[in-house]
Formats: sequence, C-alpha cells, structure tokens
Amino acid sequence: MSDNKKSGFVTLVGRPNVGKSTLMNHLIGQKIAITSDKPQTTRNRIQTVYTDERGQIIFLDTPGIHKAKNKLGEYMVNVAEHTLKDVDVVLWLVEPTTFIGAGERHIAEQLNKVKTPVLLIINKIDTVKKEEVLPFIAAYKDICPFAEIIPVSASRGSPRTRCWI
Repeated sequence: MSDNKKSGFVTLVGRPNVGKSTLMNHLIGQKIAITSDKPQTTRNRIQTVYTDERGQIIFLDTPGIHKAKNKLGEYMVNVAEHTLKDVDVVLWLVEPTTFIGAGERHIAEQLNKVKTPVLLIINKIDTVKKEEVLPFIAAYKDICPFAEIIPVSASRGSPRTRCWI
C-alpha cells in the first residue's frame, strides 16, 4: 500500500446562480448541495469530501458573491470571500453569457489579493455556440493570473466523470 496520498482544500466562488453547487455535486459524484434556479440558495459554506486512491479533496461550496442589500447578504458575501485565503485552489465560476461587470471585477480584485492558484471555470458552455467560447476566454484571460481556464457544462457532464483539479 502506497503512502503517497495527497489532500487539499478547493473553494468554489462566483456570482449567484453560476453553477457552483451543480459543479461540486458533479465533481464528487453525489448530490450534496441543493441546486435551484433561485439565486442565493446556498447561504452558508457547504463542505464535502471527495476520496479516491490518490487522496482527498475537500470542496467548499460558497454563497454567491453579490452586492449585498441586507445583513443576510453581507453575511453570505463575507462567508464566500473569507474562504479565499484558507484553501489550496480557488475555482472561480463564470457564465459565458455575461460580460465582465462590476460584480466580476470585484471578485477579480479579491482573487488578485491572494496567493492561491485560481482556475477560471467557464460554466454553462452548453448555452452558447461553440465558436463563442474562445472570445469569452479572451475577455477574461487578463483580468486575473489564472493557473488554468476550463470551459465546462456542469449540468450536462456525466456524474461518473471525476477529475483531480
């Protein structure tokens, strides 16, 4: 038996309704987090552990980062932003149908303050034409020093597909 196992913490951040919970459920192969079309379904950080023969990944699903209009909103944004410095990798989820607005720029500012590697996950690529994905990558590539940019469709992928990020 090998003792070469590894473990790490990965947080999923992004604006409301970009598919953070859906992607986490897909990566671990089980429905752990509630998913809904309604924004702000995730109100607290949700932790889950993926284990295989190589080791473990502890995923932290966070509330959507948005302009808070009340105390609950402030709390949820605070929860999401505080996970950035406590993890080994950040997955920043965005949608290919949005432009880089004030919300995305705020998240990029927070990500540029941490030393943690950031993977840009362009989710919901099944909602746009294939040829539209590259211009979207080009729009985001300079906003933050990404370790990787990965286009995906969290809802369309096979639940049996698992990967190490």
